[in-house]
Amino acid sequence: MSDKVTHECGVALVRLLKPLSYYQEKYGNPLWGFTKLFLLMEKQHNRGQDGAGVACVKLGMPAGEPFMFRERSVEPEPLNKVFKSLLAQYDQQVQAGTVHPEFPETVKRGFSFGGELLMGHLRYGTSGGYSMLSCHPYFRRSPWPTRNLALCGNFNLTNTTELNASLTAMGQHPIFATDTQAILEKIGFSLDEAHQELYRQLRAEGLPGDAISQRISRDLDLGRVFTRSAEGWDGGYTLCGLIGNGDAFIARDPLGIRPCFYFQNDEVVAFASERAPLMTVFDLEAPQVSELAPGHVMVVKHDGSLSQTQFAAPQPRAECSFERIYFSRGNDIDIYEERKSLGARLLPQVIAAIDHDWERSVFSCIPNTAEVAYYGLMSALRERRRSEVKAAILAAHRSGALDDVLLDELILSNWPRSEKVVSKDIKLRTFIGQETLRNQLASHVYDITYGSVNPGDTLVCVDDSIVRGTTLRKSILRILQRLHPRKIVIVSTAPQIRYPDCYGIDMSQLGKFIAFEAAVELIKERGMTELLREVYDLCRAEVSGGEPARTNHVKKIYSPFSAEEISAKVAQLVSPPPNGWGGQIEVIFQTVENLRAAVPNHTGDWYFTGNYPTPGGYRVVNQAYLNFYEKTEARAY
Repeated sequence: MSDKVTHECGVALVRLLKPLSYYQEKYGNPLWGFTKLFLLMEKQHNRGQDGAGVACVKLGMPAGEPFMFRERSVEPEPLNKVFKSLLAQYDQQVQAGTVHPEFPETVKRGFSFGGELLMGHLRYGTSGGYSMLSCHPYFRRSPWPTRNLALCGNFNLTNTTELNASLTAMGQHPIFATDTQAILEKIGFSLDEAHQELYRQLRAEGLPGDAISQRISRDLDLGRVFTRSAEGWDGGYTLCGLIGNGDAFIARDPLGIRPCFYFQNDEVVAFASERAPLMTVFDLEAPQVSELAPGHVMVVKHDGSLSQTQFAAPQPRAECSFERIYFSRGNDIDIYEERKSLGARLLPQVIAAIDHDWERSVFSCIPNTAEVAYYGLMSALRERRRSEVKAAILAAHRSGALDDVLLDELILSNWPRSEKVVSKDIKLRTFIGQETLRNQLASHVYDITYGSVNPGDTLVCVDDSIVRGTTLRKSILRILQRLHPRKIVIVSTAPQIRYPDCYGIDMSQLGKFIAFEAAVELIKERGMTELLREVYDLCRAEVSGGEPARTNHVKKIYSPFSAEEISAKVAQLVSPPPNGWGGQIEVIFQTVENLRAAVPNHTGDWYFTGNYPTPGGYRVVNQAYLNFYEKTEARAY
């Protein structure tokens, strides 16, 4: 993706079901679980590069010894920093003789992450910024093991203000920082209540203190705790939590917006945000990896037993389609095929854009995530060209006109030509939040292969999505002009992004979407500016009304225009100064119908269609328009 879109965060959890000595004997590594956690996070590194954090719980530690640990970093390359720091600690302890790898009990006692329960998080900064205060896992401490809580997640909630208000109403003094803090305190409150209920009951039975602690640990019902906590949440989430006694939970939102997968055998239970990392790290086939059902929380007790609880009523599934278009790695076979299909389904629009001129057309892609869709488009182009050649050969044969010259013209001179035209030649942090600095960097991220396009060719470049058009306008199209094609066609495998997201992707400022900018420009050009005020009044009434929002009034901004009209205006808006180049620029977007055909099982497409799965989404889209109209940069949630 050439534009900045904040990535989804990634989670990983590993629960060893055997003592550390088992893994030392079988695999020669008492840190087998720790290594698996690192690999799961490394294989999901695409999901977060602003921060990384890990947590560990050691089972059965004697009283007085630490049992719960956390390490985080927001420095450059945070994942490497976290694990290098921990392994350096381990090596120092081995050299000092306090830890002996051949004796796993010394590893558990001496190394902070020599435990059986491990959790990791990869973060892309959204509302919480980029400081350590916003880096997961969050930690809630207590001298009671069953009241200690470490929490991380891939999520956004739309009603954090209401959640904080409910905490205040309970008598708490929450810090209004992030939705993570609000969730931590909600779960922590329910955890405290469950602990106190058990404690009073067991004390009334006359049990001694150590027996009470053991019984609380045994009887603590995390499924019930989470069900109490999650009542009233509006958003998309996958949450992982560790309790100090060794219990763990993993929960997924009722709509399935955020992904979560898991694997279990007699040695380990492991969870991750994507299926492919589990397959790679544990050497699995796809059917061995299961998907956590939406609206369910999986609990792993300290004794290793697993249970699932449905914490919310079933709802129509609305998995985020952006996971398939862009966020998840393409080495999952289903995602790979879907992305190829997204590229292939652009075929009719692309052929029309090149005016069937195969001989003078060059096809390429904007690296790196558009590559698979590009393969799908090229495959479709070649299949179409083969059918045309076959028909031409048969017609020539029937007419007696078939000869070597005709065959050369049909096959050799008019075949789809692919080139690596655009390159990402350096690693720059193009997701840096500061707008001015990011734009300066973005203009140098991409470079071209000079001479790969002949003057007079049509150059077709595939991108997986176009959000703001900033990088197209400030970098990519400027450098593509240097090749002097007669026409540049930018092809997006995603439809026009028209509406904000509020369930994980940090796309909340409506005025920054290039499709919205195009629609507003068309409104102004055609003397329809009263529509802007009309929509403002409708949005204000919707947001300020007492009932939950249910109508997306921003749809009225787009309704006077066809998708083709908006695409044409987008092409004008992203076109840089010609600088002596007199060619044409065209922008093509995927249709929503083709998206649904290519990605049939992930129906969450509110950023394209404006059809939100929760009331919070409708409130956010209307608030986003109010912010645009009032010229405020505030986030809509």
